[in-house]
Amino acid sequence: MSIEVKNINKSFESKKVDQLTVLKDVNLTIDDGELVCLLGPSGCGKTTLLRLIAGLDQPTSGEIIANGEKVSGPSGDRAVIFQQYSLFPWLTVLKNVTFGLEMTTGNSKEENIALAEEYLERVGLIEFKDSYPHELSGGMKQRVAIIRSLLNHSPILLMDEPFSALDMINRHKLQEQLIEVWQRFENTIVFVTHDVDEAVFLADKIVVMGRKPGRIDKIIEVGLERPRKRESKEFILLMESIVENLDMGELDKKSLE
Repeated sequence: MSIEVKNINKSFESKKVDQLTVLKDVNLTIDDGELVCLLGPSGCGKTTLLRLIAGLDQPTSGEIIANGEKVSGPSGDRAVIFQQYSLFPWLTVLKNVTFGLEMTTGNSKEENIALAEEYLERVGLIEFKDSYPHELSGGMKQRVAIIRSLLNHSPILLMDEPFSALDMINRHKLQEQLIEVWQRFENTIVFVTHDVDEAVFLADKIVVMGRKPGRIDKIIEVGLERPRKRESKEFILLMESIVENLDMGELDKKSLE
């Protein structure tokens, strides 16, 4: 499903000023099946823009079109994955993951279990498939919730820094998992991040945002072949050019140090 962001402005009431402008004159086209990263420092409006696309908030002016229809509220076609996740405490890990599959696919119970176990194996959680959420660490709960969301197959996935709280190894695993699911099911994905490495690894297109007010500073077509290698010269050069030539403010530069 394609997304059109047209002349979006978003303001809020503020005690310090009459109107606090969070987004100003934002225009963006996201093609069907494209993986787009919104990249920028805190306070640039990345999450606000994601919430507007999701229909969770409404713009002050402008409009957003998803699959030919104006976004006026939430829709099952647009799944939102936030930084914090919730699991059903009364269900095991396996049943948490298969819960969405049972709602969205025509597969048999056995096929859903096999698919869920395959992905739990890939993120190192297969031995915990019969455990309950209270028996898991915070990072493990996040991995379960992410896998559950990825396997629900919504045409549009809106992801707000879903891997930011994970350690590097599991973050990289889930980035690879996301690419596999996206290529398999051809979702349209909008992914918010402040991590340059993550954006270059994931995105077809990187939308670099600035702040005060929130705006689009530049759109970068990544153009690197997949699967991408972080150690490749092309990958490193693109990361360096983003960090050095643009005003990235508080973006995560650890991977360049």
